[in-house]
Amino acid sequence: MVLPEGFVLPPWYLLVPLLVILAGIVALLWVLEPPVTDRTVLAFAPWMMFGSALHVLYQLGAYPENVETLFATPTVYLVAAAVAGAAWIVAIFLYAGGLQPTIPRFFGIAGTAFFAVFASIILNVSWAEETFNLFWPVIAVIAAGIVTAIAWVALSLWFTDVAKTTSYTGALVVFGHTLDGVSTAIGYDVIGVEESVPLSALLLEAGGSLPIAEYVGAGWLFVLVKAALALVILGLFKEYVEDAPQQARIVLSGIAAVGLGPGVHNVLLFIAT
Repeated sequence: MVLPEGFVLPPWYLLVPLLVILAGIVALLWVLEPPVTDRTVLAFAPWMMFGSALHVLYQLGAYPENVETLFATPTVYLVAAAVAGAAWIVAIFLYAGGLQPTIPRFFGIAGTAFFAVFASIILNVSWAEETFNLFWPVIAVIAAGIVTAIAWVALSLWFTDVAKTTSYTGALVVFGHTLDGVSTAIGYDVIGVEESVPLSALLLEAGGSLPIAEYVGAGWLFVLVKAALALVILGLFKEYVEDAPQQARIVLSGIAAVGLGPGVHNVLLFIAT
């Protein structure tokens, strides 16, 4: 099995219009050529989290049956990208009209507001169903923050030029993948959740087969690999960021989303279930 469990595509009459809308948004952004700085990438972060919230609500059965497949994997990423892209375009025009001091400011605030609304729905649903639990989600975020700090300090000391060049964008990549690793490890070792991604499941099984797993669990290897992989990617992207900073930051933001999205999804799911 190559695809993760729960991989569902919506019917063509939902998928095709979504792809057309998304293609139009991408084309317009291509024409507008908005600047992509570290602040822009940080403004992407709440939109990545917004996509996670949409998918958790799908897993909780919160959507009407005729449109729920739009919020399954992988279409939920397209939906979140379309909404985020539309908000980015609005931010560009507001800035051009002198109504906003910067593009990332409005874009980031809008993303935070979207995420907050849908996260609040998740919290309300879990509270009503008496499944609300913050202990392990908080532990996951704190542990991810600690591991990220250690990894970033190590990168800054031994590969200072990489940390300086990738800056906040690089830090987001490391945190996103570390949060995914830590939350997955907690889910696997503590809560007893089965991993749906085949490659991740192999890493977890490998960690569980080591003698140390009896004392620290199986997930530590997954966390280590995720954090190390993020640092290696930043090293490989150093020259790309120097030569083509805008394009490189867009690609790095996508890499960050692959970690932060699943990580936030795990945290929200722990809260709700």
